[in-house]
Amino acid sequence: KSDSDTYSCDIGDAQSRAKLTVQEAPVLFKQELQNEEAKEGKQVRLTCELSKPGTPVKWMKGDTVLCASEKYEFKQHGTVAELIIRDVKSVDA
Repeated sequence: KSDSDTYSCDIGDAQSRAKLTVQEAPVLFKQELQNEEAKEGKQVRLTCELSKPGTPVKWMKGDTVLCASEKYEFKQHGTVAELIIRDVKSVDA
């Protein structure tokens, strides 16, 4: 997208110009979240892989947006996004 601009070819007495518009490719899941089972009191890690690095990710439980806390940790490395849930309880299912 950052390559979108007006480009020109200059031969001294004349110039030719063209506008380049780059359409961003949609972000897709290369690997979707997988169902997990965990024992109460343990930690679980949910991982997905995106088609584009640095894509902002919003983690949700049902309709509730999760915030980073002692309970929830978010990591993102390149195209991989992770949610770590600590000290899981039955209400986390």
